[in-house]
Amino acid sequence: MSGSERSYRGRSASERAAARRVRLVAATVEVLARAGESGTTMTAICAEAGLTERYFYESFAHRDEALVAALDAVATEITEVALAALDALDADRPGAHPEAQVRAAVAAVVDLVADSPTKGRVATVESTANAALRARRHQLLAGFAELVGDQGQRIFGDGAWPPERARLHGLHFAAGFAEVLASWLTGELELGRHDLVDLGSDLVMAAQRRS
Repeated sequence: MSGSERSYRGRSASERAAARRVRLVAATVEVLARAGESGTTMTAICAEAGLTERYFYESFAHRDEALVAALDAVATEITEVALAALDALDADRPGAHPEAQVRAAVAAVVDLVADSPTKGRVATVESTANAALRARRHQLLAGFAELVGDQGQRIFGDGAWPPERARLHGLHFAAGFAEVLASWLTGELELGRHDLVDLGSDLVMAAQRRS
């Protein structure tokens, strides 16, 4: 074993580096939501994570890489909770009604945003704060659109739009609902959590199921 990979407290150097990166990404999410893009400096991120500048540059070449990594982490969690909600419903109620499946996925996303508003702000408010974040947001919305379209095909079967049309409708939903959530998180839109789930579910149904 090389010196760089020597074990310390049961973890290799690469495992310790990966753990530090996780801490830095989580810290970036917190600082970005609290202080905005302009206040999310490398120094602020390191202070939040309890790590030195040396370890920041071990994981990221520059600050924008950390910002994009934070956005990616939140986007991954949003995807995971939505799919987990669908999987759980499939396991509990095989052949569940399409509306129930849609509502379960939307409710999981709304719950995440409501219970962890810092993550919600990163995903919907701060994701447009600079060029690097906007570029990544554009890519992520395309991914969400494909996900929504694919799940629409699965949920609605013969009643779904063709794949390309479903993807375009998915993009319309993903971008539009992100703006709704951003307005809700900033206090511009006064809706209860149940109302947000109703709205999101209605939008998915309208976008993915042919009338």
